[in-house]
Amino acid sequence: MPFSVIIPARYNASRLPGKPLLDLAGKSMLQRTYENAKASTAQDVYIATDDERIKKVSESFGAKVFMTSINHKSGTDRIQEVAAKLKLSEDQIIVNVQADEPLLPSTVIDQVFRNLNKRPEAGMATVCEVITVQSEIEDPHAVKVVIDDEGYALYFSRATIPYQASASARNCYRHIGIYAYRLAVLNQFVEWPAADLEVSEKLEQLRALSKGVKVHVEVSAEHVPVGIDTERDLQAVRNYLATK
Repeated sequence: MPFSVIIPARYNASRLPGKPLLDLAGKSMLQRTYENAKASTAQDVYIATDDERIKKVSESFGAKVFMTSINHKSGTDRIQEVAAKLKLSEDQIIVNVQADEPLLPSTVIDQVFRNLNKRPEAGMATVCEVITVQSEIEDPHAVKVVIDDEGYALYFSRATIPYQASASARNCYRHIGIYAYRLAVLNQFVEWPAADLEVSEKLEQLRALSKGVKVHVEVSAEHVPVGIDTERDLQAVRNYLATK
């Protein structure tokens, strides 16, 4: 089954205004994210935005761009609008790649698609990595996920989960913010009100769990560097690219 990638991109990020267009070693953040998505096996890659500046830059590097409503509360809403405009079938799989993930490997994009495609009982799929640094376990910006014996998400949290009662406790996993959705689930998702847990944790994926959607989680096949959320993240990525 073919799949599509949609990259939601907004200009007015609170901590880094104009974030998708920031320069990373001669290319915008958004262009690097787009090029990685194009290197996957996705049939199509689209950028969804409500900003003419992002549209202009995206078209300059050959991207297909959809202008979306300025009233969306999240990138997920933006993605669903584009999927509706494309008139995709409800069994189509859409992969949501965040614009601020310029180092996301294309192999991980393919992985999250394959993960969902082979599990008809799942409505969504995502990936995680084992946390190896204690400070990250305690960092509320690093979202943790606990999974059941079949690999399905039990809960996502900014808190330290599972509780580390001893040095031999189970691994902690950092959630990586890439999702594959079946379009039928995505269409329902945007109609559901925000769940209480979602509001408490500020984690949109908890809406799906609260409604009983099965979200399968695999350990990523390749290391995924942290996305760009702060000035420190931005400098770290620039330093990394300077060595390439």
